[in-house]
This record gives sequence, structure tokens and C-alpha cells, in this order.
Amino acid sequence: MHILRHIICAAAILAAAISASAVTAGSSARAALGKPDLDAIRTATTDEHSRYYYPTLLQAFMRNDTTMTGVEYQYLYYGTLFQEDFDPYRKPAHPEQLEALAPLFTKDGDLTPAERQRILDYSMQAVEDDPVNLRQLNNRIFAYEQKGSTNLARIWQNKLNHLLLVIAASGTGVDRDNAWIVVSPQHEYDFLNLKGIKATQHRFEPPFYDYIEVEHADKQPAGYYFNIEELLKQYFLKHPSELQQ
Repeated sequence: MHILRHIICAAAILAAAISASAVTAGSSARAALGKPDLDAIRTATTDEHSRYYYPTLLQAFMRNDTTMTGVEYQYLYYGTLFQEDFDPYRKPAHPEQLEALAPLFTKDGDLTPAERQRILDYSMQAVEDDPVNLRQLNNRIFAYEQKGSTNLARIWQNKLNHLLLVIAASGTGVDRDNAWIVVSPQHEYDFLNLKGIKATQHRFEPPFYDYIEVEHADKQPAGYYFNIEELLKQYFLKHPSELQQ
């Protein structure tokens, strides 16, 4: 039930965000979110004198700074694309630990203190490796709620909500021109799941779109588009041999 509560909460947050998705993002930190200006984000997040310098934003994010603005979250999320260690196809951190944790998320009843701590320990390792790992952020909230650490759960829920809003504000997903922009293919599934939508099929549509078919529901499109142009561009800049293949 805890996981379901997170999905319902995230769905409500995203519903409010969709109405603002057509707003254009400005250069001011107070500007409303909209489709990201990736050129501006690349420049700012790689400039050590910028207020949006990626290491500065990441430090604030990791120390639970609750004063971060929506624009700062936007620069943090999309700034991930332009970091030296960016790899949208990276394998999960410590996959054997992740596999061992899987049964805990479907366990009947409350987790034991040791089980909660295992989730917290792994999720922090995963977030330190990949700060915008939506799934592990959600898992961390789940563990904190199970533990009764309400304030910490709220802090991490706030982080997750902001990242989801950033993606939601990038488009509507209903067509190519309004495709949602993500920094990881896994985020396509996590975003829809946290929005309460179940993905059923995937196909790549050249030149740089993923189309995710979803389980049918009333007043819901048959599927959604995600724009992975910059994701692919940055990946192949680091792996040119794969592009040649």
C-alpha cells in the first residue's frame, strides 16, 4: 500500500503540472517551467561561475536543501546530460543487491527494521551513483515511511515531485512535437508508472523518439512520446564506435 500511495501522490502532482506544460522556461530562477532550453542548461551547468553549475546544484540536492527552486531542479535534471560520467544505459549499481531487495516491495505486512535499512542503504548508493534515479528515490521514500521517519520521507518526496514536474513540464507526450524529454530511457517507464499509467509496448521512431504504448483507459491516449535526441547525442559523443556500428 505504501508504493501505491506514492503513485497516487505523484499522479496528482503531475496532473497539476500538465496544465503548465506549454509555458516556456525563462532564464530567471523564478520563471515558470516549460520545455527546457538545453543549450542554456549545458552552458550554465558546466560554468563554475554560474548559479546553476552542476556540482553546486548536486551538492544542494544531496544535502536535502528544501529551498531549491523548480528551475534549479530543471537545470539539475537536464544538466545530468552534460556530465563526463553521463551514461543513460548504465547498469544498476550493485545489481545483486537490487535483485535481493525485490521481494521486499511485495511483502505482506510491514518490513523489519533490518529490511528497511537494507532498502535505505541500497537506495542511497544508487542515488550517489545516479542522483536522478527516480525509482530509487521512490524506494527511499517507501523505506522512510515504513520506518516512521515522516520528515525525511517528506524531504525525499519533495525531491522526487520536483523531478517529475520537470519532466511533465517539458511537454504533453501526446505527439512528437510535444514529447516529454528525459535523460534516461528508464525514466520513461518510471515517469508513467508514477503517473499511474502502465506501459505495455515500446518502439523507437526515428530519428530520436521513443513511443510507449500504455494500458487503455478512458480519455487516455493509446501511448506517449518521449524525446531522446540529446540523450542519444551525448551518449554517442562518448561512444562513437557504437554509432559507426
